[in-house]
Amino acid sequence: MKIEDNIETFNSLIKRSGWIWGPSPEIYGGLAGFYSYGPAGMALKNNILSIFRKELRSFGFGEVECPTVMPEIVWEASGHLERFIDPILKCKKCGSVYRADKFLKDKLPDMMIDGLSFEKMEQLIKENNLMCPECESDFGKIEEYNLMLKTKVGTDSTAFLRPETATTTYLLFNRLDQVMRRQYPLKVFQFGKAYRNEISPRQGVLRMRSFDQFELQLFISKEQEMNFDEFEDVKESKLPLLDWRLQEKNIDIPKLTSLEEAIDNKILKKPAYAYCLYIGYYLIKKLGYPENVVRFRQHSPNERAHYADDAWDLEVETEQYGWVEICGIHDRTDYDLRRHGEHSGQNFEIAMGSDPKNKEIPQILEIAYGIDRIIYTLLETNFNVEDGRINMELNTFLAPNTVAVFPLVRNKEEITNLAKKINSELQDNLISSFYDESGSIGKRYRRQDELGTPFCITIDYDSLEDQEVTIRDRDSMEQDRVPISEITNIIQERLIKSKL
Repeated sequence: MKIEDNIETFNSLIKRSGWIWGPSPEIYGGLAGFYSYGPAGMALKNNILSIFRKELRSFGFGEVECPTVMPEIVWEASGHLERFIDPILKCKKCGSVYRADKFLKDKLPDMMIDGLSFEKMEQLIKENNLMCPECESDFGKIEEYNLMLKTKVGTDSTAFLRPETATTTYLLFNRLDQVMRRQYPLKVFQFGKAYRNEISPRQGVLRMRSFDQFELQLFISKEQEMNFDEFEDVKESKLPLLDWRLQEKNIDIPKLTSLEEAIDNKILKKPAYAYCLYIGYYLIKKLGYPENVVRFRQHSPNERAHYADDAWDLEVETEQYGWVEICGIHDRTDYDLRRHGEHSGQNFEIAMGSDPKNKEIPQILEIAYGIDRIIYTLLETNFNVEDGRINMELNTFLAPNTVAVFPLVRNKEEITNLAKKINSELQDNLISSFYDESGSIGKRYRRQDELGTPFCITIDYDSLEDQEVTIRDRDSMEQDRVPISEITNIIQERLIKSKL
């Protein structure tokens, strides 16, 4: 199958099988940048979150939740009102609007666009005679466009919907310092909605105006950053690293490098930051991405945010959109707490290092996942079509349904009753099971293949006599006859085996 046909089949499946719908609301034509998740999509999202939460508990992280609306002073302090802007191009004739850097990346893919000034981008547009794609007319000068969504609280208080979860986590620092008993680094994470008023959102759930973030924060001392005990446990781990110097040589293939080697060769500066790259990669690997589609790409000095000492994007290669960032790991220094301390009048200096008399504002290391992007890239990289059969090859613990239970026929009460009993027993044992008696067995198999259901159980006439059922494996399509009394144990054993 051609790539174009594969993508078209995939896009059709995403809507047809209830993964993602939109732009929403569809019945009114849709509003760009807003999407809804169907039952399959929500089940996948919840399974991802469950895995992340479970794993992070073992790493010592606690979870917080904060409001999605904050007063103007918060965003003034964080720098979002001043700096959270996109460069926009507007056509002089038809008024079409484009984000300047994204437009130039599409038109000049071999050039490094990130970090260029407005003047340099305007120069490139002129030198390459780039025109409006809609009407072939000239653009005006590049303008600033703030992505914050503004609202009112009460009658007169100006507020903004948060463009990230991170800032709201930082505002809890004094409380976290107290309840976590100053056991540094403080490790916390937050999951929730963020909002960005994108200029012209495209690429489906990859660039939305309302989206889910899952962000981890480490509050840490400068001394700990360089002498970080937990780094010793992971230093031999190898990650696919593409540093900015390689990118300047037009190399786009990452080098599998141990974290210890990356520190020794000055690719990474701080062991604690290297540990954050490890966590970012570890959680993603748990979800079952193929190794050849994942890489870390370092931001060049010109590309990095003004406050960042280092920044790497964890990216996944897709057929439809190329390399897609699903996670950013940032060394934010003491920028955030220092700014909020200045604007709130709070003193965030605390004793953190080996000398209790030496006080400092904590540094912040951040791991920021885009959950919607993870969902899309997981679906695309696990989508497979072979001999006309669509198969979503998700890890068994990610699939919306772990098991589907089918009565061979629905007009024989003894068979349907037995099928419903088996379905209930699986659910009672905390196995996600789905009962389906509609359509032929072949069609029911196909529906579950499209949802990534690992196991299908069929109850037939013989089951009434020999108390056995047929279990079908999604990927191999092999079928085994097993005793009804052993179904739960067999499914649980196969689930455990799939996680090894």
